Amino acid sequence: MTTSEPARRRRRPPQGDDGEQPASRSARKAPASRKRGAPGAATAMRAAAEQLEQLLGRSPESVSSLKPADDGWVAVVEVVELERVPETTSIMGSYRVELDASGDLVSYERTRRYSRGTIDRPGG
Repeated sequence: MTTSEPARRRRRPPQGDDGEQPASRSARKAPASRKRGAPGAATAMRAAAEQLEQLLGRSPESVSSLKPADDGWVAVVEVVELERVPETTSIMGSYRVELDASGDLVSYERTRRYSRGTIDRPGG
């Protein structure tokens, strides 16, 4: 009992406009890497939360944003400023935290104060 299989076509590798094959992944130019000794995203996230906690005396709830900057990192850290019952009525603060290239806190600023149960609305 033989089963007929459809003939398999061999895929051709993609070619550039000039008919040449594109460079392999290893031959492509790699993106510029971080400065040597500079913290990675996870380390920067922990550093932002820990250092802000030391300054405010309150434990951070979460890090809601982390972006690389020219000279370090910028994070937005959420902190419970006033605990209430029920929890959805607790007052939260969003803090913009700037870290230098070595992961040390350079500045922080509260950018928003809101009730924990509040949902951001588009455009507002």
